[in-house]
Amino acid sequence: MSSVPPPEPAPAGGPGAPPPAPAGGPGAPPPQLVRSPLSDGEWHRLHPLTPLLRGGLFLIVVIGIVFANLRDRLLYVFLPWLAPGVGDEVVEWEQVGGDPIDFIIANNLYVLAGVAVLAVLIVLVTVFYTSWRFHTFRITDDDVEVRSGILFRTQRRAPLDRVQGVNLTRPMIARLLGMAKLEVVGAGIDANVKLEYLSTANAEAVRSDILRLASGRRLAMSAGPAGATATRQPGRVASLSQTVGREITGLIEGPEAPVAELESVVHIPLGRLVASHVLSTSTLALLFAIVAIVIGVSQGVTWLLFGFVPAIIGFGAYWVRSIVRSLRYSIAPTPDGVRITFGLFTTITEIVPPGRVHAVEVTQGILWRPAGWWTIRINRLTGRSAADSSTDQFTTVLPVGTAADVERVLRLLQPSLPDDERALIVQEGMFGPTEGDTFTNTPKRAWWIRPFSYRRNGFRLTEDVLLMRRGVVWRKLVILPLARLQSFGLYQGPLDRASRVTNVRAHVVTGPVSPFLAAVDRDRALALFDDVATGSVRAALADRTHRWAEGETDAAAPAVPLPAVSVPAATAPVPPDAGAGAQSAASVPPPPGYTVVTRPGEEPA
Repeated sequence: MSSVPPPEPAPAGGPGAPPPAPAGGPGAPPPQLVRSPLSDGEWHRLHPLTPLLRGGLFLIVVIGIVFANLRDRLLYVFLPWLAPGVGDEVVEWEQVGGDPIDFIIANNLYVLAGVAVLAVLIVLVTVFYTSWRFHTFRITDDDVEVRSGILFRTQRRAPLDRVQGVNLTRPMIARLLGMAKLEVVGAGIDANVKLEYLSTANAEAVRSDILRLASGRRLAMSAGPAGATATRQPGRVASLSQTVGREITGLIEGPEAPVAELESVVHIPLGRLVASHVLSTSTLALLFAIVAIVIGVSQGVTWLLFGFVPAIIGFGAYWVRSIVRSLRYSIAPTPDGVRITFGLFTTITEIVPPGRVHAVEVTQGILWRPAGWWTIRINRLTGRSAADSSTDQFTTVLPVGTAADVERVLRLLQPSLPDDERALIVQEGMFGPTEGDTFTNTPKRAWWIRPFSYRRNGFRLTEDVLLMRRGVVWRKLVILPLARLQSFGLYQGPLDRASRVTNVRAHVVTGPVSPFLAAVDRDRALALFDDVATGSVRAALADRTHRWAEGETDAAAPAVPLPAVSVPAATAPVPPDAGAGAQSAASVPPPPGYTVVTRPGEEPA
């Protein structure tokens, strides 16, 4: 299908095809803000091989059924010495016509069968080609739109000011062909807009354009001097063969690093990753189930074998899949947020823009305590339904790491926190309580509500975040940005009233983090309620992370190449009446790895 000349609108991302010139239609983004010719406000088609990848599973199933029917016959024709007894059976099947293949052979219907197969192939090719022709997208300065469907048309739109992130997924087969799937994360259930598939280079460029437009940045970028002659591109066949060879090597060496991406601040050794899965309560439950099966079978209780073995096989598959999914993990800062990459065969790269993290939880199980390992999960809008099993992989930002790794990740997720507050989070929040503890803990009179963890069960409120610390067997620290709080509630039962304590719960978007704290002193909880209400309103008014780079530069500036990575302007809260100049002056020192970028003639801030 890749050999069909692409009609207008031009396909997006054909290997080796010269990019179309930007059309600049109504609603098109400013040309200085985009690098991809697909971000010109006009309708474009996806990669020509998209139908093959999207319908490939169906074809594989059909081919598998055919080969299952022809297995013995192919073995008899090509490898007769491996199964000498099959020949007589094949001859008998052909005479009787026991299945469709045998019926065709027995009745000499070769021509009719060939015509039928050819007709099916023509229908499939026609359907795939038509679906590709009717599947188009465009990127304007306001949103990303996708139209699809032949008989029943569907049009989806993702407003850029509501973008929660942009994920780039590269399944193994798509990687071999140099293709990727782009998913624009929306702010609602089943609100994501998918562009599957684009060439990897086009997907990277389009993702950068979407984030740049969503940030409000007015930075003129140039792909090169005006009037420069385009380099001659190789043909489709040569380009595809080069891509396959490069991607096979990339399965071992890792994917090519996109331009200007920074090195990961955390590196997880393979031994630590495997050991973290072994030292888990799930593994203990699996060992208990195996012992129970062995004892039960030895005593004649055979139903245990049929009842638990499928579950054990399923758990083993999940165990291996979770390890493979966490391989090649990396996390690094970018001008448009935090970039997280993971996966060995299917590589997923997501960028979480500033202000899209609603809650952070740092957790340590008792089996990880001797090794000093922690994990970090977040609550964020993923745009997926609650029944989607892949949602969890977008909420775990650190599978396993040391306390130093946690501090580096928190520096990326909460860049506005001062260094002294971040050190306090690690010392008191993760390892506390310590001497001179600044957390407000459960009073001793209510120890019976949390008999093991009442000394650790507490909270601390700062200007930017609310900290909740709880648990002894499973240590947990919840970090809640005040600007992201939806509401805050106090709950009290009859036993709580008798002990003059109450339960507090912060309401944020749904996710694995549970911002709940029990057995808080009633008077302290009432004071916390007022302080959180005041602080969340103040933080929300000062928050500028929905347009994190707005006012960073001028759209009319001459196009210059970027020499380094710029600093997000939303790293510090700005008063609501402050202008663009005040916002730049309010920026805090960049975290490690960032470099301040200025235009010619300007001084660094």
